[in-house]
Amino acid sequence: MGKYDFDEIIDRRGTASVKWDLYGGDVLPMWVADMDFKAAPAILQALQKRLDHGVFGYPLLGRRFYKAITDWFKERHGWTIRKEDLIPTTGVIAAYSACIKAVTKPGEKVIIMPPVYNCFFPAVRNNRCVESRNALVYKDGRYSIDFDDLERRAAEPDATALLLCNPHNPAGRVWTREELLRIGEICLRHDVFVISDEIHCELTYPGHDYTPFGSLPEEIALNSASCISPTKAFNIAGIQIAAIAAPDAQRKAAIDRAINENECCDVNVFGVAALEAAYREGGDWLDELRVYLKGNADCVCGFFKEKLPGFPVLPLEGTYLMWIDCRKAIRPGEPSEGFSERLATELREGHGLAVCPGTLYGQEGEGFIRLNIACPRALVEQGLEKLRLCLANR
Repeated sequence: MGKYDFDEIIDRRGTASVKWDLYGGDVLPMWVADMDFKAAPAILQALQKRLDHGVFGYPLLGRRFYKAITDWFKERHGWTIRKEDLIPTTGVIAAYSACIKAVTKPGEKVIIMPPVYNCFFPAVRNNRCVESRNALVYKDGRYSIDFDDLERRAAEPDATALLLCNPHNPAGRVWTREELLRIGEICLRHDVFVISDEIHCELTYPGHDYTPFGSLPEEIALNSASCISPTKAFNIAGIQIAAIAAPDAQRKAAIDRAINENECCDVNVFGVAALEAAYREGGDWLDELRVYLKGNADCVCGFFKEKLPGFPVLPLEGTYLMWIDCRKAIRPGEPSEGFSERLATELREGHGLAVCPGTLYGQEGEGFIRLNIACPRALVEQGLEKLRLCLANR
């Protein structure tokens, strides 16, 4: 038994929760990426202290705020970030959207690696750019990068940026330093700017260490901007706060201008308090959380191995989102197109389980579902039984 009780079941119904109240009723939600655990006590105490003060004016971001970020990444990940390279903003989606705006022109191509986080697609479109799909390669139950295709796409004259997910959602990959170096070298060679969404960076498991893109050799790092935030790992997604680390002064100025043009430069007082508490005092809570999440992942893998052996569950290197290959459940004569959506609907309406259909992350996700395991183990076990009833009887 650890210091923190991740087995506690907290009733979130009726709290205006997207996760729990969107579908309502008796649906068990294992879809959208937020956790069902209380935030770290240090964060709750910091928020309570700020609340007790009773005045919530515009925050001045001083040395304490920036030092919390730089100290955390230096001590936890060996990445030295200079204070002058940081741009605070409201969230990681706002961050990478502003980065796209800063380094591209309408009509230019932004390379993405589907299946990938669904908000990447509108971020490209909303900046009037074009998706260039460097699809991940699925082989032997694992995803890898098609570097030959990436080289071809990066060489196109109208390709100006790559939007990277590091670690990768939904495939659960934690890109190795060697993979990131190769991405960085290709992009540098073809003058393609790397925008790295690193919101899941704290959620990695033994044997799979997170490598910050900004920690790569200077020439590669200067050709990048990294979007960071404590909100995913510390379960404070509803308290919007993030930062962009942009080591090249010219690029940073352009991104800063885009942040202001998009009017997402003002952060809120509770976000500041939560970030500082997470990065200063939340390390032991996070470490225990990762052990618990690894136990949940092992539980899922063990269940599928015993009860649903025909359905591959991809090894979870990072995030708390499991990617499951459900193509064996396609009935004879049933079209494969649209299967993920049909299965998600069947699970929700017929078995009371909400999951994300794989095609939410691009057509490359057809046949898969994404399962959020960041909840007490008893709920994971309930969800697995619902999955078994559905998949085994198709």
